[in-house]
Amino acid sequence: MEQWSWPPRYDESYRPEPGQRFWFPRRETMPAQERDEAILARIREVMAYAWENAPFYRRKWDEAGIHPSSVKSLSDFEKVPVVRKEELRADQAAHEPFGSYLSVPVSEVKHVNGTSGTTGRPTAFGISERDWRSVANAHARVMWAMGIRQDDTVLVASPLSLYWGSWGAYIGAERLGARVFPFGAGTPGQTARTVHWMRQMGVTVFYGTPSYALHLAEVAADEGVDPASLGLRKLFFSGEPGASVPAIRSRIAGAFGAQVYDSGSMAEVSPWMHLGAASDEPGVLCWQDLVYTEVCDPVHHHRVEYGAEGTPVYTTLERTSQPMIRLLSNDLTRWEAPSAARGRSYPFLPNGIYGRIDDMFTVRGENVYPSAIDDVVMAADGYGGEHRIVISRESTMDSLAVQVEYKDVPEPSLQAWAGGIAEKLRKVLGVGAKVVPVAHQTFDRTEFKARRVVDDRDLLRRLGSAS
Repeated sequence: MEQWSWPPRYDESYRPEPGQRFWFPRRETMPAQERDEAILARIREVMAYAWENAPFYRRKWDEAGIHPSSVKSLSDFEKVPVVRKEELRADQAAHEPFGSYLSVPVSEVKHVNGTSGTTGRPTAFGISERDWRSVANAHARVMWAMGIRQDDTVLVASPLSLYWGSWGAYIGAERLGARVFPFGAGTPGQTARTVHWMRQMGVTVFYGTPSYALHLAEVAADEGVDPASLGLRKLFFSGEPGASVPAIRSRIAGAFGAQVYDSGSMAEVSPWMHLGAASDEPGVLCWQDLVYTEVCDPVHHHRVEYGAEGTPVYTTLERTSQPMIRLLSNDLTRWEAPSAARGRSYPFLPNGIYGRIDDMFTVRGENVYPSAIDDVVMAADGYGGEHRIVISRESTMDSLAVQVEYKDVPEPSLQAWAGGIAEKLRKVLGVGAKVVPVAHQTFDRTEFKARRVVDDRDLLRRLGSAS
């Protein structure tokens, strides 16, 4: 396997010839079983390293009666207890600033990223220079698989702040040898400026969230610019489901006349493009030699069979500063076995990451995922660009309403239009939903992650408990 060592070391001068399909042909195409043998050996190395350098893991494994030497197979590895995000936050609160799972001296931390803390205590990511370069090399590999090359200009259109995704895309494109344009997002009026800068700089590749790409297309049209005339060849995404959701994907591809690639996993797990597409189709590969991914049942955290649905559990194989070992995602996906037809011999997630266990809501006994609603609504002719999902409770009965912006739908036809969407939703969800047409531009657009679900039942619960 090319440049496969522990601790990781990469030849920074290496870059494939532009016409070469694979960054590392051996690592990417070897028989999956042979790779699994190498991964098992690496897992044992990573666990031994964490045992010696990270008190967090030693305590956790001691309590579970686990020692790195007891892991003799990937099945044995499933007995290692999962790590939950709340454990990481609690450990950082007790061992500031980076937690007792920091496995290098604090003096070796050269980059700090983290979460925003909007849903609780922020989590700090302390990154050594070795890890920074490993992440750059890994992302360059996946971006190469997407067909991004040295002569591309890559627009990084997500906030250049604590958010890992922006910096991973930046350093990956830089390592690949492309021209990097870190325009960012989040400043009022910036999207209109983005349109004109894209034309001026000859941007050929876009990185951001699916929501922001759709917003950019709307703003371009308002500026009198056809998004397809901007010259993009490819768009790749992370941060939220969408790039593997057929309706969202087709709207983006149609608007820009470009190829669409999905990627991304968790903020705590970088290289986050270890779930990354390698062809212009829905779904992502699990680049197992970067981050070992197990799709597990959400109760016992054992791997499910290929073809089944579960929640990903991640183990970083190239991180030395804050290794993540069996980190539970609480995301939802379905995986398929490696196939030679895809070129790279990695497991495949045909729908990408399409939701979270804690984003799922239940209405009248049916489990509903927001991405399923997005797919139906965004595919509707006359869809105006945004929608909101509102769950409420009248008496003892839950009700589901979807407020949908419309555009170029005649007023006399609105009720029939809404009824058609409602019927499709009933078939897909197994539960009725009231579709409420609202005027175009009713809802704010986002330059980052879309938040479309409003659960009024939570408000009713809080009011009830307060009284």
